[in-house]
Amino acid sequence: MYKKMKLADTIRVAPDLLGKDVYGNVNDALKHKLEGRIDKEIGAIVAITRINEVGEGHILVGDGAVYYDVVFEAIVFVPTIQEVIEGEVVETVDFGAFVGIGAMDGLLHVSQVTDDFMSYDGKNGRLVSKNGGRSLSEGDKVRARIVAVSINEREPRESKIGLTMRQHSLGRFEWLEEARKPTAEKEE
Repeated sequence: MYKKMKLADTIRVAPDLLGKDVYGNVNDALKHKLEGRIDKEIGAIVAITRINEVGEGHILVGDGAVYYDVVFEAIVFVPTIQEVIEGEVVETVDFGAFVGIGAMDGLLHVSQVTDDFMSYDGKNGRLVSKNGGRSLSEGDKVRARIVAVSINEREPRESKIGLTMRQHSLGRFEWLEEARKPTAEKEE
C-alpha cells in the first residue's frame, strides 16, 4: 500500500554547495540519501514530495559540511500482511513466480498459485497446471494476497514478500474473468 508520510531527518550538505539555494541543496541531498531506501519501520521510500521545514544549519568539528534538520513529506510503499494487491509477473522460475507489486517484488511460490498441482515448463518459461489447463508466465497480470513480509534494511534485495492466489477472487486476471461468466456461457 502506498502512503503519504511526514518524516524528519538530518541531511548533510557538502561544503562545495554552500552559498547556493539551501532548499534545492537539501532537496537533492534528501533524494540522494532516501529515495529507494528500505526501512523496517516505514517501508520503501518511493519519492520525496515536499520539504516542509529546514532547520538552522550546524557544522560539526572536522567536517566542513552543514547539517540541517529537515521535516518533509514522502510517498512510501508499505507491504502489509493480508493486503490484496495487483501486480505483474516479472519472472517465472521452477519454484514459483516473482510479481512486481510496486516498489518491491513478491514471491508467489508454486504451491500458492492454484489448488491444482503446478509444474515449471522451462522451455516456455511458464508455470502450468496439471489438470486445469491454466498457465502463468511473464507479463501476466495477477491479484494476490500478501501472506508474509520480511524486510531486510541492510540488504534490501534479501527482503521477502510472500504471496498467495489460493483464495476466492485471487489469481490471474483472465482466470477471474472466466470465473465471473455465467455457467451457461462456460459450457458453450
